[in-house]
Amino acid sequence: MSEQALEPTRRRLTAKQADTVDRLSRAALDLLRREGFSGLTVRRVAAEAEVGAATAYTYFASKEHLVAEVFWRRLSAAPPVVHESDDPATRVSEVLRHIALLVIDEPAFAGAVTHAMLGRDPDVEVLRLRIGRDIRSRLAAALGPDVDEDVIESLEMLYSGALVRAGMGLTSYDEIAGRLEKSARLMLR
Repeated sequence: MSEQALEPTRRRLTAKQADTVDRLSRAALDLLRREGFSGLTVRRVAAEAEVGAATAYTYFASKEHLVAEVFWRRLSAAPPVVHESDDPATRVSEVLRHIALLVIDEPAFAGAVTHAMLGRDPDVEVLRLRIGRDIRSRLAAALGPDVDEDVIESLEMLYSGALVRAGMGLTSYDEIAGRLEKSARLMLR
């Protein structure tokens, strides 16, 4: 993972600043587990991390920005899936499952990611583009050479649609991985 991948959207970090961002990230996850997304604020996260609110706001413009950053760090730290199958549908299913599993054990975080990614904060937009490029790259690698852009776009819509459905409570986050796999296989027949 490159140093740029770990940089928050707002600035380059010294070692001390990176530690502060890590503390804020851990505190945000703890607060999400206890209070959910509605109970999360940058000020509360700062208090949990024993960081001044003004300091926290130098790194994160909003709670949506903070949650999107935590997800981006988790995604960029996840190594690409090692594919053993020659079947593109199997490889794509492995990628979609791998990405879904990044949040599946933490329903409060998963729900917060869905809400955060829909935010209008300019810093969230930057992260949304980074995350989208990363997922697109993983899907393209799974599909192999001669990638059809329409297929990749449809798979991206499948993934984002699944997150929105779960965020709306229409399906559980536990069910997402299996549903993504089934839908990808239908799409790639």
